[in-house]
Amino acid sequence: MALQLGDIVPDFEAATTQGTINFHDWIGEGWAILFSHPKDFTPVCTTELGEVARLRGDFATRNTKVIGLSVDSVDNHVEWEKDIAETQGQVVNFPMIGDPDATIANLFGMIHPNASTTATVRSVFVIDHQRRLRLTLTYPASTGRNFKEILRVLDSLQLTDKYMVSTPVNWKDGDDVVISPALSDEEATAKFPQGYAKLKPYLRVTPQPNK
Repeated sequence: MALQLGDIVPDFEAATTQGTINFHDWIGEGWAILFSHPKDFTPVCTTELGEVARLRGDFATRNTKVIGLSVDSVDNHVEWEKDIAETQGQVVNFPMIGDPDATIANLFGMIHPNASTTATVRSVFVIDHQRRLRLTLTYPASTGRNFKEILRVLDSLQLTDKYMVSTPVNWKDGDDVVISPALSDEEATAKFPQGYAKLKPYLRVTPQPNK
């Protein structure tokens, strides 16, 4: 059965470019993003890994680790990282899992046979500190991901975990948010001292509470 939101993600032990890890232990007390790429030494993947390395500090400020995977060996990853540093101007600074027998790829449903029977699709799994799956994104092999969008969703998830709010269309950090319908007007007034605009009984907008 495919992984669904709220599921505890599978645990595994694997060799990476930064040593052997146990996945659940590696996550630690924070959040994690596991992302797959179709194959080493390919153009779109090369640009993606350079970008993730550049954004590592942005993920770290959100208490989030990143880790990549493809169905290639760790030795291949290490060689490929030289090309990434050369062409993207950024050293890869996060671990890459070697999965040549596709064991982990199959655990997470990263191989879609109607797309390719051997290569992983561009999967993204956002996992919280309880090892629960909070977001999945799947891109075809030909389309590079927007990792700033992944940061935006991470901001939303962490904000809405802490406050009884949701984030509306095109929201970005610092924008107004929507108050949960589970709160009465009286509760909303007490909980959000900055006030709110009541557009409809079910649609109440308030400034982002942690700003």
